[in-house]
Amino acid sequence: MEEFINWLAGQVWGNGLVILALGAGLIFTLATRFVQIRYFKEMIRLLFEGKSSDEGISSFQAFCLALSGRVGVGNIAGVATAIAFGGPGAVFWMWMMALLGGASAFIESTMAQVYKIKVGNEYRGGTPYFIEKGLGLKWFAVIMAVVVTISYGFLTPGVQANNIASGMENAFGINKFVTGIFLVVLLGAVIFGGVKRIASVGQAVVPFMAVGYVLVTIIILGANFTQMPEMFSLIFTSAFGANQVFGGIVGAAIAWGVRRAIFSNVAGCGEATYSSAAAEVSHPAKQGLVQAFSVYIDTIVVCTATALMILVTGMYNVTPEGAEPIVQTLKNVEAGPAYTQMAVETVMSGFGPGFVAIAIFFFAFTTLMAYYYIAETTIVYLSGKRELPWLKTILKIVMLIMTYAGCVYSASTMWALGDIGFGSMAWLSLIALFFLMKPALRVLKDYETQRKAGKDPVFNPLHANISGADFWEEKCKELDDKNSSINNIYIGNSGKSL
Repeated sequence: MEEFINWLAGQVWGNGLVILALGAGLIFTLATRFVQIRYFKEMIRLLFEGKSSDEGISSFQAFCLALSGRVGVGNIAGVATAIAFGGPGAVFWMWMMALLGGASAFIESTMAQVYKIKVGNEYRGGTPYFIEKGLGLKWFAVIMAVVVTISYGFLTPGVQANNIASGMENAFGINKFVTGIFLVVLLGAVIFGGVKRIASVGQAVVPFMAVGYVLVTIIILGANFTQMPEMFSLIFTSAFGANQVFGGIVGAAIAWGVRRAIFSNVAGCGEATYSSAAAEVSHPAKQGLVQAFSVYIDTIVVCTATALMILVTGMYNVTPEGAEPIVQTLKNVEAGPAYTQMAVETVMSGFGPGFVAIAIFFFAFTTLMAYYYIAETTIVYLSGKRELPWLKTILKIVMLIMTYAGCVYSASTMWALGDIGFGSMAWLSLIALFFLMKPALRVLKDYETQRKAGKDPVFNPLHANISGADFWEEKCKELDDKNSSINNIYIGNSGKSL
């Protein structure tokens, strides 16, 4: 079974997906005229604009919830794996994928806002919703929802849990079974508390964990300041085959850099669409820009922090798949969090294992919260207008079981299952985004037109020639009715016509 799982993961994550992800990011970047670069300052401003409501969460909460899903073990273990199999040049291709992925994130999150709906007193939306409403392909949307539910509820939680358990065992000697029980109890307390509790925990934890990780990186880099020029030279020369040592594995550098960037920031895979749809904003493009910024934080900041610590201290091995080792600095050390632990140890003796274990815990735990929220949203979609609370209960139980299983089973099996889940979603989501690019561009144009006119953009789907955006159409109608009532009151009081 393990061999079959690894084989299937290899098929899903083949070169085809690498080409598709890079190609999609490049096409979206050109089509939006580098929206992820042109509006960088605007992204930061929008991050703190708006507040939560009874129905939706704030832009910042949605940002943190999306970042909870993006920032996980891929930022530590995934980066180390990319270096181990693709060499230092893989880091450059992670940066390129993040830069291009910002445009993919803008497209998908904007569409999530356009086609969101209101279920009870909550906003819901995401990839299945905009596939059905934007493309009119109900069957495709159902397939997407099923794949997402299985991926986030069953296939991917084990990756995060496994790394938490391994980190705690290596750093503090805590038995994996004990970690598994503790993790299940803690995660259960959060996910049984509902969407607002998940968003609140994410808002509190995500900024704290990211800042702490970057501060330690700055200390490591400061202690190795003289080695930094050589390190950056190594990254760039290895990425293009100009380095004598790593010149023969450029293909592996590209493949592993792109794969691990996708696994980490999941731009274009649909993960951030669910939290994006839950945000309270006046125009869909606003949340699209906020989520494009979250890709930068994930990969350009957090992933880069891991990569620079490992490379500047030389704490890594490079062994391309099916080949002899090119660099073997560390003996009997598996590619993963241990690289980062040993990198920190070189400067802060006795601090590395514990620090990395705690960082992994926060990164992975918040990711598990985001995974549940996404899977619950797709369960709501599949339920339609029917209220089926028992389905959510089953989802919670299955996810908690898989979280515990991830703590005690093989790391390689958990990674392979995670790759199958993310890869499957990426194929389906990126294909859908290609067909939704034109309406996304019309929404962007509407946003830009209103900004140039000096307005705070407010979305009206009719002005952007968008059909099927039922939520926004109803919202515009309610606003028109409200304005009409105010005008009638004014006319009645004044006896004059406006």
